[in-house]
Amino acid sequence: MRNIFLGIVIAFVIVFGLRYCEDKKDKRETLEANTALIQKELENVGKLIVTEGSYAQVFTYKDSKDLFYGMLDARKKALIVVNAKASIAYDLSKINTTVDEVTKTVTITNIPEAELSINPNIEYYDVTQDYLNQFTAEDYNKIKQRVEKSLRKKIEASELRKNAENRLISELQKIYILTNSMGWKLQYNGKPIQEEPDLQKLKL
Repeated sequence: MRNIFLGIVIAFVIVFGLRYCEDKKDKRETLEANTALIQKELENVGKLIVTEGSYAQVFTYKDSKDLFYGMLDARKKALIVVNAKASIAYDLSKINTTVDEVTKTVTITNIPEAELSINPNIEYYDVTQDYLNQFTAEDYNKIKQRVEKSLRKKIEASELRKNAENRLISELQKIYILTNSMGWKLQYNGKPIQEEPDLQKLKL
């Protein structure tokens, strides 16, 4: 009788042990699958977000040079029409993240800065120049620098950067939705992101 009872206990322990091991294995496999999926999605998000804008501007360039102690004035001038394409991009392949399986936490440790690119198309009209004061390569470089400086100031005051930041937030929302739907937590440099409005505070 005692042997029968002992056999039942041993069988119970074996069955319970096998089920416990299977359950633990299933949970581990699920965790690994979720981790792999999250890491895969983080890689997929690594693409450029670009916001583009077109700008037009007209400049007048003038330069005069006194010659022979002010007895002669050599002048040059030009009407400059600029049509420029500007773009702001975030290279999301440079986002740094860590995945902690134990706490089920995805941490964003770095978000790249916005990259502003300006491509001006400069055309010259009504160009006049005296023989002793003609346009040189230095003049054209100076004009280009002036154009880019003016355009950069104009772009910074426009909605282009704001639109690019909104595009960035929309991409980061994909990470938040994914982690939230799988029961994981998302944080940025130790600060938890508990709802989508928290994303607005990351770069703004």
